[in-house]
Amino acid sequence: MRRIAGIVCGLVLSAQALAVGLADLSNKDAAAGLKEALGKGAEAAVAQLGKRDGFMGDARVKIPLPDSLRAGEKMMRTFGMGKQADELVETMNRAAESAVVEARPILVNAVKSMSFADAKEILAGGDDAATQYFKRTTATPIGAKFLPIVKKATAKVQLADKYNQFAGKAAKMGLVDEKDANLDSYVTQKALDGLYLMIAEQEKAIRKDPVGSGSKLLQTVFGAIGR
Repeated sequence: MRRIAGIVCGLVLSAQALAVGLADLSNKDAAAGLKEALGKGAEAAVAQLGKRDGFMGDARVKIPLPDSLRAGEKMMRTFGMGKQADELVETMNRAAESAVVEARPILVNAVKSMSFADAKEILAGGDDAATQYFKRTTATPIGAKFLPIVKKATAKVQLADKYNQFAGKAAKMGLVDEKDANLDSYVTQKALDGLYLMIAEQEKAIRKDPVGSGSKLLQTVFGAIGR
């Protein structure tokens, strides 16, 4: 009887110790692991996009003319102006590649300033919960950094002015969305979309295979969540 009581007591103590361990994980280790994951994902996304052909060479993020101006693009090509149309598309994508590098310090700061409450919410969320956190906390400051870089790049191409003139008139007639009526604003938004898409893919990969990340802390955190 004493032996059985001892076993039961041992099981109770083990359960209590496990509970304490999980509670500790959900605070200190979970937050640290999540920040490490976010840092890795953000760095990888910026490195992938912030190089030549980061946007231009990737169909997932390549920036095309707005859907509402595709007819105009086809017309340009019909009249032998394909080179000009290609130049405009390339300029938009090169501008995005130059701008995206500026996102790194803002993303890093967002990771450092994350609270325990933010960490718990992200860990309990879906595959892109961390990406949504980035969008909420960094979209405005990153957009502000991107815009002047995009403007400088598109200013080199006179077609940018023609685009704005044409799109502005089309917007007044309801043929183009207001957000697409300015080339610089359009490219800036598309650059943001591409950045967050890549961050989401990095996040999903780490959640799916924390072992592959090479971090023991990430393995512990996301492994515990998986159980």
